Amino acid sequence: MTPIDLTKLKVLPLAQRSSQARLADILIDPESTPEPCPELIMAQIQHCARQIKRAEQEGAAVMLIYGAHLIKNGAADILIRLMKKGWITHLATNGAGVIHDWEFAFAGVSTESVKDNVATGTFGSWEETGRNIHLAILAGALEGSGFGRSMGQFISEDGTTLPSSESLEAAIAAAPANVLAPARADLLQAMRAHQLAAGRHEVKHPWKSSSVLAQSFQLKVPLTVHPGIGYDIIANHPMFNGAAIGRAADVDFRLFGAAVEQLDGGVVLSVGSAIMGPQVFEKSLSCVNNLRLQTGREVVRDHTFYVVDLQDGGRWDWSKGEPPKDNPAYYLRFCKSYSRMGGAMHYLQCDNAVFVHHLLRELEKIK
Repeated sequence: MTPIDLTKLKVLPLAQRSSQARLADILIDPESTPEPCPELIMAQIQHCARQIKRAEQEGAAVMLIYGAHLIKNGAADILIRLMKKGWITHLATNGAGVIHDWEFAFAGVSTESVKDNVATGTFGSWEETGRNIHLAILAGALEGSGFGRSMGQFISEDGTTLPSSESLEAAIAAAPANVLAPARADLLQAMRAHQLAAGRHEVKHPWKSSSVLAQSFQLKVPLTVHPGIGYDIIANHPMFNGAAIGRAADVDFRLFGAAVEQLDGGVVLSVGSAIMGPQVFEKSLSCVNNLRLQTGREVVRDHTFYVVDLQDGGRWDWSKGEPPKDNPAYYLRFCKSYSRMGGAMHYLQCDNAVFVHHLLRELEKIK
């Protein structure tokens, strides 16, 4: 079998897409009144706020691991407020979380009809989205930056500056075994294959004040991205480069581990991340515990999880531990994985944006 040739994909201007979400319509004002929650859920949110305050006092990590719908549901300004107040010390999302954030920052719109556009071969095949996200991570890799930092810097600075092909060639020839040599080679190849000129590439982001990526970069709050190869629409573009995506994600996985290292007495908020969050977290925690035990240190402990999703949790009381394998709830990855991670796990059936909005309110009430 011969692999398909993605360089022959026809891509269209983003302006031609029928986008289903406008940032101006969905963005939630942090000062507005949150939608009501059941009393039991509110009690759990209040408990969560107290745990975050305790973690803040002890200098422990507070990690927010979120799915793309938190951005699509308009919670960006709430997350930014939580960062500015110092109540979130690390954010992590998947590839889709980046794509919606970038499209909103660039165009003020995002989201398309998957069903309609797959049928016409246009799903995900948008020139600016694929080109600029690749451009950001290719350029960021020259500084050793991961996915999240590269994107945050690209949005904040309205583009990037590329070196000349000649300087890249010279750097590769002079130090072919240098840790940056593969990144230099990927950028050089992309510049030649896709007519990327040396010098300044200006890409305006009129809505960057509501970009979680941009604001995390400016506030120096780490935001890591954990994509899958072929998971995201940036694969539907002639510039698709799995090596560049993987390199950026590699850096971010290590940075995620640095946050887990600070998690003793800390808090993990898993909000709408059914697969990425629990899968990345369990591997990272194992790595951190492995390194700690080699030096005679205790494993990560006294941490608390708050897992938020719309599903009913399999109608299982997760405070009792995980269900048996013949119970369908056993196969809810976002509950099962966190219940195995050594800390206290609380499950909240709640809309993700409503949860973070109430959480912000409760944190603001605590002196």
